[in-house]
Amino acid sequence: MFGKSSNTTPKGNNRHQAIQEYVDIAEIKESTVILRDGSLRAVLAVSSVNFDLKSAEEQEAIIFAFQRFLNSVDFPIQIVVSSRKYNIDTYLKKLKERSYVERNPLLKMQILDYIEFVSGLVEEASITSKYFYVVVPFYAIQNKKAGLWQKIGFILNPRKSIFEQRELFETSKDQLLQRVEEVKHLLAGVGLNVAMLSTQELIELYYNYYNPSEFSYVSLTPMEELQLEENKNL
Repeated sequence: MFGKSSNTTPKGNNRHQAIQEYVDIAEIKESTVILRDGSLRAVLAVSSVNFDLKSAEEQEAIIFAFQRFLNSVDFPIQIVVSSRKYNIDTYLKKLKERSYVERNPLLKMQILDYIEFVSGLVEEASITSKYFYVVVPFYAIQNKKAGLWQKIGFILNPRKSIFEQRELFETSKDQLLQRVEEVKHLLAGVGLNVAMLSTQELIELYYNYYNPSEFSYVSLTPMEELQLEENKNL
């Protein structure tokens, strides 16, 4: 594909380094995604609404509230819909534990048959659940002309430069969190509950995104277990 023989295919650590060149993420810490360009991202997990079960008046109110949300946000956002294979491992584990202590042979057999039935159903039907996220960005204003002097300052006084970078991160993060609170407030008006993903949840989310072949082996926090903030307007 690249006009070179297969002998040049990167192996081991070199292969991982080549892949990392295409990943925009530089670091994930303090519930914040830091990209290579220095900008920050916060990812919000958002609950869903069964729109079809609402009355006509309620549907109109939801549409109007969502329109107001889009018109009120004065910065770019990204709305992501993620489909995950339905994870019933915890449920099946509890059933197996129940079968171990069941003394009635007939009930024990029924539990085992039920486990086999549910496992096969989920596998064959490819049952998935959808999760909704809103990505909130913040771009720190940087002076490109000062880039050379910043590099020289880092060489001469690395401790000071590290402190300045930390101070810039804290300032940018504070402004990012202000945007997050604004988005939360506006989405609450739509009747939705919101939770900002933690560092570990972000790592798991992006790991699954960049490793789709291992999708079934890394479990993400179920939406119902996230600390979704209750909608005060309901």
